[in-house]
Amino acid sequence: MDKPLISRHLMDSDGSLAEAPIEVPKVGILGSGDFARSLATRLVDSGFSVVVGSRNPKRTAGLFPPAARVTFQKEAVGSPEVIFVAMFREHYSTLCGLSDQLAGKILVDVSNPTEQEHLRNRESNAEYLASLFPTCAVVKAFNVISAWTLQAGPRDGNRQVPICSDQPEAKRAVLEMVRAMGFAPVDMGSLASARELEAMPLRLLPGWKVPAFLALGLFVFFYIYNFVRDVLQPYVQQGKNRFYKLPVSVVNMTLPCVAYVLLSLVYLPGVLAAALQLHRGTKYRRFPDWLDHWLQHRKQIGLLSFFCAALHALYSFCLPLRRSHRYDLVNLAVEQVLANKSHLWKEEEVWRMEIYLSLGVLALGTLSLLAVTSLPSIANSLNWREFSFVQSTLGFVGLVLSTLHTLTYGWTRAFEESRYKFYLPPTFTLTLLVPCVVILAKGLFLLPCFSRRLTKIRKGWEKDGAINFTRPVDHALAQKTSHV
Repeated sequence: MDKPLISRHLMDSDGSLAEAPIEVPKVGILGSGDFARSLATRLVDSGFSVVVGSRNPKRTAGLFPPAARVTFQKEAVGSPEVIFVAMFREHYSTLCGLSDQLAGKILVDVSNPTEQEHLRNRESNAEYLASLFPTCAVVKAFNVISAWTLQAGPRDGNRQVPICSDQPEAKRAVLEMVRAMGFAPVDMGSLASARELEAMPLRLLPGWKVPAFLALGLFVFFYIYNFVRDVLQPYVQQGKNRFYKLPVSVVNMTLPCVAYVLLSLVYLPGVLAAALQLHRGTKYRRFPDWLDHWLQHRKQIGLLSFFCAALHALYSFCLPLRRSHRYDLVNLAVEQVLANKSHLWKEEEVWRMEIYLSLGVLALGTLSLLAVTSLPSIANSLNWREFSFVQSTLGFVGLVLSTLHTLTYGWTRAFEESRYKFYLPPTFTLTLLVPCVVILAKGLFLLPCFSRRLTKIRKGWEKDGAINFTRPVDHALAQKTSHV
């Protein structure tokens, strides 16, 4: 395994280096499924000589690239030193007859179990394969890469390929192959990590479950609240049928509430963390678990906030297209004619709507910038100060703009008795609670008495007695000591 995969130079008889015929490395693949075909295509395009082992080579030969040789399994494992096992776990035992030919070779396991298999089996597929072939060096790799990514190349998918093995030489050889194929290998340690690697494709957006349920819960709450106020109340007390508002109008009133509250929840844990640090007088004590998880989900909460805000903008553009809106305009025109009014113009309402729309556009633009810089490709091009400025400073500006947008929408409605339907306050007054607390707390932390102390704490300063480090005098005391 110490020799390079591709040998490019040989020594001439006079001792000088001369270009030699390139020795194309040979790689074997056992299996003829979709992943095996994509893997063969990627290997051929990367300059490898590929031989595929199949139980029925005549039937499957046309599915592989012409440069790949398709033959029987026994012939395919003869010359290659690295062999990819692209088969399901239940078919591993069919390879036991090739134990003598596979002895001393590198077996790369690319399989993934189903969720039921992962829970049922205590050992990973790679560990099971290693138990069947103890004379082989088993490497777990490529199980998190899809067949489409292999075909299209690393530019259209995730470039990272986690690798683990108990054999350092075999792992090094596969690492070189991964780089030659255009991917970025990630060393995950011994083969014991294979179970963790096989669990990765089984996870469905693990970091999005809590934010998604939070957004869904807020949407259901505000949707029901708006339905009771704007649809049910007129029907019960006035006999007006406004159920036609459910698909568009009520949804459009709900989305900005969800987006606004979610945006405030992005910056509320930072306020709580700063308050804890000021109270404790140190930054070295761990936050509570609920606050720590909250801080880790801020990115997802912010992206969901932008999603709801973008949908609100689209729904708002669609409002004039509704048939009900056209009927309202015609009815208003008829009422104006019957009342013999030739000119309707309320200066205050005109200015309020102009300012309201302008602030909404600015807030959505700021949220768009936050969402774009959350993408890994954009975030990696920014240094830490730039990223912090966009996410923290501009994000807080976006929260302030959203607050002004909401206040301009409400205007004086919060003080009008007719707006309290079923004794319920207007929806926008509920959404203002959390954002206003965040803004006031942020403004409070800007005061010199708090900002200077917080800056000192975050630079490493500690209040007297905040954390005491003690040296245990015996083994029993050492076990009772809590280390921070």
